[in-house]
Amino acid sequence: MKILFSGGGTGGHFYPIIAIAQGINQIVEREKLVGVNIYFMSDSPYDERLLFENGITFKKASAGKLRKYFSLRNYFVDPFKTLWGIITATWKLFWIYPDVVFGKGGYASFPALWAARILRIPVFIHESDSIPGRVNLIAGKWGITKRVACSYPEAMTYFPEGKTALTGNPIRKELLEPTTKGSHEYFGLEKGVPIIFIVGGSQGAQNINDVIVDSLPLLVEKYQIVHHTGKDNFRDVAGRAAFLLEKSEHKDRYKPYAFLDETALKMIAGAASLVISRAGSTIFEIAAWGLPSIIIPIPEEISRDQRKNAFSYARVSDAIVLEERNLSSSILTSEIDRVLNDPQLQETMKVGAAKFAKKDAAIKIAEELIKLGLEHEK
Repeated sequence: MKILFSGGGTGGHFYPIIAIAQGINQIVEREKLVGVNIYFMSDSPYDERLLFENGITFKKASAGKLRKYFSLRNYFVDPFKTLWGIITATWKLFWIYPDVVFGKGGYASFPALWAARILRIPVFIHESDSIPGRVNLIAGKWGITKRVACSYPEAMTYFPEGKTALTGNPIRKELLEPTTKGSHEYFGLEKGVPIIFIVGGSQGAQNINDVIVDSLPLLVEKYQIVHHTGKDNFRDVAGRAAFLLEKSEHKDRYKPYAFLDETALKMIAGAASLVISRAGSTIFEIAAWGLPSIIIPIPEEISRDQRKNAFSYARVSDAIVLEERNLSSSILTSEIDRVLNDPQLQETMKVGAAKFAKKDAAIKIAEELIKLGLEHEK
């Protein structure tokens, strides 16, 4: 049996694929299945280490973006990249001939899904957002989509009722359960001082970083901060923070990081009192960890889905949603104080987060993929 994943471009597309592949490998080992091969097709491997560790073979197919803003690349470059990607994807799928193709969405999944349509290979798609992306919407209308999994109930209305299920978002097994011992020593943190974890997604978030840095002199008086800045922003953020906190006796309470691996994420998940995050796939990790949160979605004119993601999550979890246009140092510090000074509110948020979480999403999708693959193989 052969299963091909498609998607990529961002961690929000790539890491759920890894989580599902882990689920497939778990089922293969448990059920003693033989001859199961997993492939990943995209315009780049994104993380070669994770592909290798999970036994996934990478197959390259170029893909062009369709930007929402005016760009000459929309007319003179990317259509040809996509066309070439479809040709190469069709050729490679013909020789692999997978039993099922899984589409995670995003521009990088389009060539593989189109090739699957040409070759009449069953397709399974997963939608992470409350409003589906264009590629998944197109794939859902092709008629070859056998199953659709959604992370938010709002997304289900866009797909055929009999084929669609609410599964939640797949999370890598390394991140499902926080580590509660050794976190303070790992990050060099003080005991007894609340910890705030700030993350802007796999690429970081410049606007959130700016407000956090402006707020640091006040925040470090009462809290400790572990800040995932993103690789591109790290030097600027760390430099500005060091300057602002140069004379503060609590300057060591601020810990900026360009990147946090699985071990570090598990450690901070077990120690944090509050998470401040964008409204991407990190929401599902926050829910799995059962942590109070402040969600700052990307503005709607840039990303049409994050605002709806945030409010969908807040309705269940009681998370606080701050619109970026209203974001300021005073508002953010006020909301942080409100949460961390109210144990009852923190408990309500923890219960709500746990209610939203679906920790078995990866294994459920993996089981259905294997089922479809076996049916097609016969």
